[in-house]
Amino acid sequence: MNYVSVEHIAKSFGERILFRGISFGINEGQKIGFVAKNGTGKTSLLNIIAGDEEPDEGQVVYRKNLKVAFLPQEPNLDVTLTIEQTIFAGDNEILKAINTYEKALENPDDTEAYQKAFEQMDALNAWDFETQYKQILFKLKLENLDQKVSQLSGGQKKRLALANILLSKPELLYLDEPTNHLDLEMIEWLEDYFAKENFTLFMVTHDRYFLENVCNEIVELENGKLYSYKGNYGYYLGNKEARIANEEIETNKAKQLYKKELDWMRRQPKARTTKSKSRIDDFYEIKERAHQRRNDHEIQLEINMERLGSKILELHKVSKGFDDLVLLDGFEYVFRKGERVGVIGKNGTGKSTFLNMITGGLSPDKGKIVVGDTVKFGYYTQRGIQIKEGQKVIEVIREFGDYIPLKKGRQISAQQLLERFLFDRKKQYDFVEKLSGGERKRLYLCTVLIQNPNFLILDEPTNDLDIVTLNVLENFLLDFPGCLIVVSHDRYFMDKIVDHLFVFRGNGSIEDFPGNYSDYRVYENSRPTEKKKIISEIETPKAKNNWKKDNKTALSYNEQKEYNKIERDLKKLELQKKEIEALFVTGELQGDEINTTSQKLQTVINEIEEKEMRWLELSEKME
Repeated sequence: MNYVSVEHIAKSFGERILFRGISFGINEGQKIGFVAKNGTGKTSLLNIIAGDEEPDEGQVVYRKNLKVAFLPQEPNLDVTLTIEQTIFAGDNEILKAINTYEKALENPDDTEAYQKAFEQMDALNAWDFETQYKQILFKLKLENLDQKVSQLSGGQKKRLALANILLSKPELLYLDEPTNHLDLEMIEWLEDYFAKENFTLFMVTHDRYFLENVCNEIVELENGKLYSYKGNYGYYLGNKEARIANEEIETNKAKQLYKKELDWMRRQPKARTTKSKSRIDDFYEIKERAHQRRNDHEIQLEINMERLGSKILELHKVSKGFDDLVLLDGFEYVFRKGERVGVIGKNGTGKSTFLNMITGGLSPDKGKIVVGDTVKFGYYTQRGIQIKEGQKVIEVIREFGDYIPLKKGRQISAQQLLERFLFDRKKQYDFVEKLSGGERKRLYLCTVLIQNPNFLILDEPTNDLDIVTLNVLENFLLDFPGCLIVVSHDRYFMDKIVDHLFVFRGNGSIEDFPGNYSDYRVYENSRPTEKKKIISEIETPKAKNNWKKDNKTALSYNEQKEYNKIERDLKKLELQKKEIEALFVTGELQGDEINTTSQKLQTVINEIEEKEMRWLELSEKME
C-alpha cells in the first residue's frame, strides 16, 4: 500500500540548486535509510516530505488519514511541563481512548458509550499505558518523571521527543539522526524495538550498523539525483560500487562519441540549414554525459607531526569524583606509540572527564598524569567550532597561516587544504554560519588536524557527519601514525579504527578490553548473567484486571495511577519510619535533637496514616 508519493519536487537557495525533479514513493512496511553528503539537501528533502518545508516545485501526496510522526534534530517541547506531563500532552491515540473511557465512567447510564470506550481501550492495549511509557523512558535514561523539560539537556530533550513519538504508534515515522545523543545500550535497544514493532520508517542516520540492522532499502541523493537500493547497508555498498563502475564505462563511451560528434559539428558550414536538428540536440546531451565527473576526493594530508618520544602519556593511580559520584578510582595506564583506544560506557560514567584530565582541563583528585615533552594534543570536543559573525570558511583556516607545512619540506595553501576536506572553491567563500551542522563539524576537524598533533583525542567526532565524510575520516585515521583516543557511539567507526577499549562501567571501574566493539559485544553476550529480581513498576507490569472491572465503580485511569503511586510511597515512608526509630535506639540523641527527631517521626506517621486511608478508599472501589 502506498503511503506517500513525492512528485517532481525541487529546492534551491538563491543560485544554489539542491535538487530538481525528484520523485519516489514510500510504501507500507518499508524501512528506508536516506543517505547523502552534508550540504546537498538531505535535511531539506526530509523536511519537505515531512511537511515542515515547502518545495519550490512539485508536491508531496499522502494517503488519506495516514498517521505520521516526525523526529527532527532539535524537537520543540513545552519547557513548562515535566517529563511525565509531556507524555500526557502528546497527540496520542491511546491517550484519547483513556480520556473517552474517563468520560464514560462519569456517565454510568450510557452503557453503549461505556462499552464502546471499554472495547477501544482493549483494542489499543491502553490498560497498560503507564507501564509502556515508563519502560520506554527507563530505556532512554529519563527516570525522573517530575523533572521539568527546561532542566533537560539537548540530548535528553531529543530522547523525550523520541519516547513521545514511539508511544504514539504512528503508521509512518520520519527520523532525523535518531541515534544522536543515545549511548550504545540505547541504540541497540532502539534497533531491537524497530525490528519488533510494525513501523514504516524513512530516516536520515550516519549510523551504518543501524542502517544494516534496521533498513530494508537505502535511498541515496547524489549530485541532485536519487538512487534506490532494495536492501540493507551492506547491499547498498556492493551495488553502489557496481553502479559507479557502470557509470564510468558509460562516461568513457560518451567521451568517444562526443569526439566524433564534435568533429561533425565543426565540419558543418554555419550557413547550412539542412543540418539535422535532432542530431544537434543529441550532441549537447552527449556532451553533458561525457563531461560528468565524480567528486569523490579523499583527504590526503601528510601531517608534519613531531615524532613521539619514549615517554608519551602515563596515568598513575588517578582518581576523580564529584560529591558522591566516583568516576575514576586509582586508574593506571601507560600509553605506547601507535596506541588506538576506543572509550565506551554509559552517559555519566566519566568519559569526557577522563579526556579533560588528560588534556589538562581538569586536575585529578588523587594520583598524577605525566605528559611527555614531545606530545602535542589535538583535541576535538563536542562543543564544535566557535563561530565568529561574518567569518568565511577560508578565513577560519587562514588563522593558522596561508600555507601549512607538510612532510619533506613541502607545503599546501589554505585553499588546497580545504579542497582536500571536501570544500570546493565556491564553498570556501561561504559564511561559516551558513554551513550545515555536518559541514561545520568537518571544518572543525580540519582546524584540529592542521595543527599537526601527534596525539589525537576525538570526543564524538561522528555526530552529524555524513557517511561519505565518515569514510574519508576513517581512511585518514587509519594512516595516522600517532596515538589516538576516540569516544564514539558509532560502532562501525569504532570497529574500523581502534585496537582496544577502555570500558567505563561506573563507580570508578574502568576495564581495558583487548578488542574492538563487536568483539566486546560477543564477549558480553557470552558472559553468564545473574538472575536478578527487579523490584520496579517499569519491568513488572501489573495485571490489567485491576482496571477491567466491568462495573460502575471501576477505577479511572488517574485513580489507578494514584493507587500505584501510593503503594510505592508507603514502602518509602515505612523505610523512613524505621530509620528514624533506629536513631532513638542508639541513645545518641540529646536535648533538642530528641524533640526535632520526634517531630519528624510524627510527621512521617501522619503521612502514612493519610495515605493508608486514601489507599483503602481506592481499594474499596476495586472490590
